[in-house]
Amino acid sequence: MELQLSDDQQAFVDTARRFLAAECSTAAVRATEAVPEGFDRGWWRRGAELGWTSLLVPESAGGGALSEHGLSDLALVAEEMGRCVAPGPLAPVNVVADAVGRSGSPAQRAAVLPGLLDGSAVATWCGPSPIEASDRTDATTGVVLTGRCTPVEAAAAADHLLVTFRHRGSVGQALLATDTPGVTVTPLRSLDLVRRFAEVRFDGVAVPADTLLGGAACAERQLQVWTVLQCAETVGAIDRVLAMTIEYLGDRYSFGRPLASYQALKHRVADQKLWLEASHAITTGAVRAVAAQADNAAELASAAAAWVGPHATELVQDCIQLHGGIGVTWEHDLHSLPPTRHREPGDGRHA
Repeated sequence: MELQLSDDQQAFVDTARRFLAAECSTAAVRATEAVPEGFDRGWWRRGAELGWTSLLVPESAGGGALSEHGLSDLALVAEEMGRCVAPGPLAPVNVVADAVGRSGSPAQRAAVLPGLLDGSAVATWCGPSPIEASDRTDATTGVVLTGRCTPVEAAAAADHLLVTFRHRGSVGQALLATDTPGVTVTPLRSLDLVRRFAEVRFDGVAVPADTLLGGAACAERQLQVWTVLQCAETVGAIDRVLAMTIEYLGDRYSFGRPLASYQALKHRVADQKLWLEASHAITTGAVRAVAAQADNAAELASAAAAWVGPHATELVQDCIQLHGGIGVTWEHDLHSLPPTRHREPGDGRHA
């Protein structure tokens, strides 16, 4: 999180935090395990009303940000959602909303953005790796898609799919309705309580010219936005995990002393604190670079993923061990925190 927030940003974070505290208790999060979509549509619409889906969309298209760069504002929400493991397709919807707001035609904006902005519709990004496209054999323009994308977050709940394809050596994108003929969405099993993933197959899917959206530069932008939002969410999660662990070490006594008094455990917590603060710093730097479209944005986004992914995993695993036997029980709140889902740095680049 940014160390210095504007008054508007601070009020925005406080509102999000109060809303999440009221709506996303650990019991409520665990209850979503039995929900097929992984989130409640009514809950998501209320989050959209708070502005969570409009920060990357231009004002001319119905959006608006609190600061100069809406991505910086959105990262604040992502961190708060990660801290309480909140459900909802925050990254998928915002990546698509950003793409449509920046590169969509007037018709695409009118058809897609209103539903995303008010939370009544869901869209998802099928990832950075292009699938193959071939020319259509009929008299119409456009291409035909054949291939699969996996794993795709919130695909089973999505109304729209943003898919990247390769055609004649160049990269293109299309915004398709989920019920387009030839599109098959197959849910996948996951350890994550609040995220649902699926495989999306394209079997000779015709892509009309009016569904085309952007090219390689747009897909690269989407990868960067996705990466920094996932990093921000993960930083929020490990911040909470470490806080829970430090509290436990102070409360739990062994041989008449709190666990927090043992030097060996202090050293481990000090390492974890260093990993956490470095994760905060590198994520903030990456968010700033991507938001400003800096020349080193791709490099910093990859660096953030390369640091946060493995260190977050190591921190959570270590904190579970510090909790002892209770830490490895499924009923403990530590297990409500999601596994990291970062792509490998450089995966799916379009250069």
